[in-house]
Amino acid sequence: MVDVILVLSIILIWIAVLQSIVIMSGAIRFIFRQNRKGPVMPNNLDDYPTVTVMVPAHNEELVIAFTVRNILRLNYPADKVQLIVVADNCSDQTAARVHALLEQPEFKERNVTVMQRKGTGGKSGALNDALELVTGEWICIYDADAAPQSNALLFLMQKAMEDPERYGAVFGRNKARNRDQNFLTKFINLELVTAQRILHTGLWELFKLGTIPGTNYIMKTSLMRDIGGWDVKALTEDTAISFDIMSRGQLIALSPYSEAYQQEPENLKVYMKQRERWAQGNFSVVMENIHHLFGRANWRIKLHVLYYAASYFFFLMAIIVSDILFVTNIVYMIIGLFDSSIVSPFQFEKDVYVYLIIAWALMYYIYVLQINLALSSDIGQSNTRNFILSCVSYFTYAQLFLLISLRALYSMFMEKVTGTRKKWYKTQRF
Repeated sequence: MVDVILVLSIILIWIAVLQSIVIMSGAIRFIFRQNRKGPVMPNNLDDYPTVTVMVPAHNEELVIAFTVRNILRLNYPADKVQLIVVADNCSDQTAARVHALLEQPEFKERNVTVMQRKGTGGKSGALNDALELVTGEWICIYDADAAPQSNALLFLMQKAMEDPERYGAVFGRNKARNRDQNFLTKFINLELVTAQRILHTGLWELFKLGTIPGTNYIMKTSLMRDIGGWDVKALTEDTAISFDIMSRGQLIALSPYSEAYQQEPENLKVYMKQRERWAQGNFSVVMENIHHLFGRANWRIKLHVLYYAASYFFFLMAIIVSDILFVTNIVYMIIGLFDSSIVSPFQFEKDVYVYLIIAWALMYYIYVLQINLALSSDIGQSNTRNFILSCVSYFTYAQLFLLISLRALYSMFMEKVTGTRKKWYKTQRF
């Protein structure tokens, strides 16, 4: 029985390796094509649509002014931009900081609404309330800490204009503006760069498959109203809304030149709480959409469900089992040097164990390779320090994913048993 479990783990690990290679090949093709072409700025914005930028903010006095200033200075016609800042159940000076900024001469004539909200539903509830005030043809979302670069909205809209009938949403890239703060933020930066420049680009290049990242994205206003807004029960409203958009036959396109800088957690406690919420939200979304695999949903939705299910269920369990078996045998091997009578409870055929070592080594190699491929495509990121961090990341930072996922699964189980619902957690700012 143990041999069967080990073989199954090896097969799943090899599938994960194959998946990574396929996605990486798409990313390489995308990067080469992007480097040849480069960004092209539109000459005429007269035909570009109106946009409503929404910023949900709960106790964000530390970062809100910086973000709003960057939004109001976006390289997009000012008369085509409506800005709604939602001060959601704030007990600090979030709204006051925005009002003070709007007193500056350069911003006095701008179309800005500061909504002070007292309601439920977290970020989704705030966005739904703001949706009632939207006048733009497209909606753009920025988190309170995600300061966009000057051309971020322009590049998002430029991509949307390539095929406005098929593209229901367009998303850009997000970068860690505090990536050099400490070891944690440096590791988060590696994760973020890899996700943005390998996973997102590979999936878009090969399958025209995209996922809304939570900030720095646009959607058709009519589409959002048809969907009925954001799901207030979803812990990861971005993933949930992605499935809603695709279920209506619309694509979520990638705009690689649109970038925004967001603040990442700077201590482990804040990081763990944030990522556990994300993991639990993604687990829930997968479970809610798993039925698409057996229905008449289009193939992109099926592929999307499989990708999430593989990442958050099958490969997770394979790695946990193989790690337990691998570490246990190593420990017993060391003990056996001093006491030959002690034997590991997990005994395998020699060839099977060799296959596990080979699979694990290949998985580690691919893991390091894709990080460094991502770093090489981002100016200033490919250096000796990041290479060393990428090599040790698997044994340190990446293992947190296992702990986070197990905690998220436990939380989901307890919620089912007790009938309670996990409270939305607001990430602490620094």
